[in-house]
Amino acid sequence: MTTPFLNVLPLQRWKCVCAYDGRNFSGWQSQPDGNAVQDVIERRLAWMLGREVRIHGSGRTDAGVHALGQVFHFDAAWKHGAAKLLAAFRAGLPATIQVRSARLVAPDFHARFSATGKIYFYQLHLGGPADPFLHPFCWSILQPLDIDAMRSAARRLIGRHDFRAFSAFNGVEKTDTVRQLRRLDVTGRGARLRLTAEADGFLYKMVRSLVGALVAVGQGKLTPARVEAVLHSARRTPAVQTAPAQGLFLARVLY
Repeated sequence: MTTPFLNVLPLQRWKCVCAYDGRNFSGWQSQPDGNAVQDVIERRLAWMLGREVRIHGSGRTDAGVHALGQVFHFDAAWKHGAAKLLAAFRAGLPATIQVRSARLVAPDFHARFSATGKIYFYQLHLGGPADPFLHPFCWSILQPLDIDAMRSAARRLIGRHDFRAFSAFNGVEKTDTVRQLRRLDVTGRGARLRLTAEADGFLYKMVRSLVGALVAVGQGKLTPARVEAVLHSARRTPAVQTAPAQGLFLARVLY
């Protein structure tokens, strides 16, 4: 393997923020097929540093999910500064992955365990198919939705609850499923609607399940009271669908 730069410094910890178009990747976390976002970034780092480097992300995103503010960290002896680190990333990563910032942090910083919360948003397009430029990044709903009912249901979900009913767990895992949902906003006008969720953490497919439930309320298939009852049951029901991956964005990781 070619080694373009000599590593003469002690290892330092770098915190990076990246954005990616998730359509053609197997999610964030490294996969056997080598096609996860993590795999692509690690291959580029290996070329830059002359050795294999493991990066640690703030959490997983599923295949097809996008990010504007995914955070990862790694340890490396890089002597050329942040600007050249970003330039080296840019020169070798595909256009669908962009490392937006990089800075040195304390050795005890951890992209996942130091996080205090995350913000996701989900894009809906109402009244018909979205145009070709928006279609890959939203869920097209053919009929209008009852926005007031969706907001009423969203208010009932805010707070500290057991969100097992809105996760993809099968009911036997012993994972802690209590989360503090700080906000769940339904905003927008006309054909475009955005659902924004902030919490101290999210369960597997939790945001997409919350979106699926709110859309079902907007369609009249569920009532706000029924959504609240599902929440308190802590049991998954077929009435709660999982929204398609392409409309979901990891917007920001909070520290």
